[in-house]
Amino acid sequence: MTIQQVLLLLLLWMWLSHPCHTEMLFRRTPDLRPRSFGGRALGNDGKAIHRQKRGWMWNQFFLLEEYTGSDYQYVGKLHSDQDKGDGSLKYILSGDGAGTLFIIDEKTGDIHATRRIDREEKAFYTLRAQAINRRTLRPVEPESEFVIKIHDINDNEPTFPEEVYTASVPEMSVVGTSVVQVTATDADDPSYGNSARIIYSILQGQPYFSVEPETGIIRTALPNMNRENREQYQVVIQAKDMGGQMGGLSGTTTVNITLTDVNDNPPRFPQSTIHLRVPESSPVGTAIGSVKATDADTGKNAEVEYRIIDGDGTDMFDIVTQKDTQEGIITPLDYETRRLYTLKVEAENTHVDPRFYYLGPFKDTIIVKISVEDVDEPPVFSRSSYLFEVHEDIELGTIIGTVMARDPDSASSPIRFSLDRHTDLDRIFNIHSGNGSIYTSKPLDREISQWHNLSVIAAEINNPKDTTRVPVYVRILDVNDNAPQFAVFYDTFVCENARAGQLIQTISAVDKDDPLGGQKFFFSLAAVNPNFTVQDNEDNTARILTRRNGFSRHEISTYLLPVVISDNDYPIQSSTGTLTIRVCACDSRGNMQSCSAEALLLPAGLSTGALVAILLCIIILLVIVVLFAALKRQRKKEPLILSKEDIRDNIVSYNDEGGGEEDTQAFDIGTLRNPAAIEDKKLRRDIIPETLFVPRRTPSAPDNTDVRDFINQRLKEHDTDPSAPPYDSLATYAYEGNDSIAESLSSLESGTTEGDQNYDYLREWGPRFNKLAEMYGGGESDKDTS
Repeated sequence: MTIQQVLLLLLLWMWLSHPCHTEMLFRRTPDLRPRSFGGRALGNDGKAIHRQKRGWMWNQFFLLEEYTGSDYQYVGKLHSDQDKGDGSLKYILSGDGAGTLFIIDEKTGDIHATRRIDREEKAFYTLRAQAINRRTLRPVEPESEFVIKIHDINDNEPTFPEEVYTASVPEMSVVGTSVVQVTATDADDPSYGNSARIIYSILQGQPYFSVEPETGIIRTALPNMNRENREQYQVVIQAKDMGGQMGGLSGTTTVNITLTDVNDNPPRFPQSTIHLRVPESSPVGTAIGSVKATDADTGKNAEVEYRIIDGDGTDMFDIVTQKDTQEGIITPLDYETRRLYTLKVEAENTHVDPRFYYLGPFKDTIIVKISVEDVDEPPVFSRSSYLFEVHEDIELGTIIGTVMARDPDSASSPIRFSLDRHTDLDRIFNIHSGNGSIYTSKPLDREISQWHNLSVIAAEINNPKDTTRVPVYVRILDVNDNAPQFAVFYDTFVCENARAGQLIQTISAVDKDDPLGGQKFFFSLAAVNPNFTVQDNEDNTARILTRRNGFSRHEISTYLLPVVISDNDYPIQSSTGTLTIRVCACDSRGNMQSCSAEALLLPAGLSTGALVAILLCIIILLVIVVLFAALKRQRKKEPLILSKEDIRDNIVSYNDEGGGEEDTQAFDIGTLRNPAAIEDKKLRRDIIPETLFVPRRTPSAPDNTDVRDFINQRLKEHDTDPSAPPYDSLATYAYEGNDSIAESLSSLESGTTEGDQNYDYLREWGPRFNKLAEMYGGGESDKDTS
């Protein structure tokens, strides 16, 4: 061992043997340069090896937490061997809390804590110390790091993570059975003293439970604790530090313990015998009574199974356990001529715990006596419902199944069967009234209806009002009788610049049939096509591919491609669907642009926007023309009568919304002026009279024959027309067409004339037009006079 190694071991021993010095010594190294200390040694190369002397020596400082003194708490002292006591050196402190929590006297190196320190907030502080020359500000010692460790005191009580615990343990558990473990924590230092050493004790819950002092495990302390006697327990656990000694701090928690049920009680019937009276009309399989055994246990431990173990009615009755009510429901299987039956029913617990076999058999029995009273019962079917399956391709009249019913009475009356037609409105099925055989009367089609729900009625022939119904479900089985078809309508197009082998459409098919192995379709062309082909993908889809390059809309704009679709069921069904393929212009990416051949005839330089603008201009011009014509036509029209002269005896004006056309007699001025002229039985003017009165005509001038014939012809047409206006209304023939020399005979359009008109020619038309000539001729003369 070399001298350097011996010196290092000596220094290590000195440091370990004095860990609690409160003074840190700085060993001086002259000129702040490392220098040899101790002996020398020769290295392998023959050169002298020098051990460097350490300039700083430090110890760990200790500080007591929660200091309550009035002065700053003294921590320790820093000192350098170069400190001559003349104040030439300055001590500097840095690191955790330096300058705030910890302060240092620059001259003496004494370190103080300025306030109380909580170890639970921070257990140690790491600081750095340095000594410098006040004049030169150069360090006389290298910077060194040291630790101030906070000594713990017992200032925290144990705490539980939960104020209340919930636990359970099976009843009848042996002593020492673990219930639950509670654990408390203490914030004090577990490595220093007994401040964090916790001991558990039980304050409440004895003598039923106990707790392990070291672990906090709660265990049962009494044997055979019965849930039926007491189910809930409350235990209070205390955790105390300082090993449970006096002066230690403590905390408590509450544990609510529930005894869970075990199967330790047998079922018991409340009585030994029960008597049931039931009418024999009770249908077979329906409840006629029940028995129930009680069990002090709960849940599955109280589940009981009932069975008939003896008696003279074991073959006539059955008992079914009702799980929700834990009752034994007694149902009849059949009735004989006997009127009294005796059953012995047993109730047995189905969840027996092997640990409690010593308590005795977990079963009980009861005697059930059943008295059957005779009544007239309806027919009874052999089943509660029937299900028949039949293929859809069977022939008419095929029997699909038979229902059976009997009369349970001793008379055993014959039964007549019939179908409720409300359940078979289409009369697809029929039934033999004597033997109950159901057969088809119309063809079956599964694709129309897969299920048929029938109701069969059974009635006694001697008492037809006593009936019973039973549901019959007929399931139609599939037969491959439908050919597959295209799944959707395909709008297919091919680009003019298409290449051979290019995909233009993917097709699929559907089939109304439903084979057991699933649908499988095959696609092919009806005939070889030079332009297109079909490729079966073998997944019920197919691809339509081109067989040549290039298509032209000018030559052929549309192709029809027949595709044959077949299924794989027996017998094989197939159909031919035709694809309509349009030839369209496409861009370089294959996107359709136009499929109309006329689009190619448009000028190349005329854009779509220009065409839209031209179309809009044409529409606007047409609207202007229509509006102008409508305004001009409206300007020529005037009201029927604008004259101020009293001509109401001649013209009836309907200018109100009164009673409609049937109320127009109120406007007969002649009747209003001469009420005595009202006839007792005046004909209605809004219907065609049975007898037409020929109006009295005055002899007309020979030169007005054409006008008379015209008016008579129009009058006759209106008299025979049932849709004509009422007979007291005015029918005006005021316009003879644009080619008439006289133009209009009415004054209704006189307001539209641009200048004065001469009506002297009316006098030449005969006596019938003299009044008009006087009216309009006089008006003009008055106008001229004015």
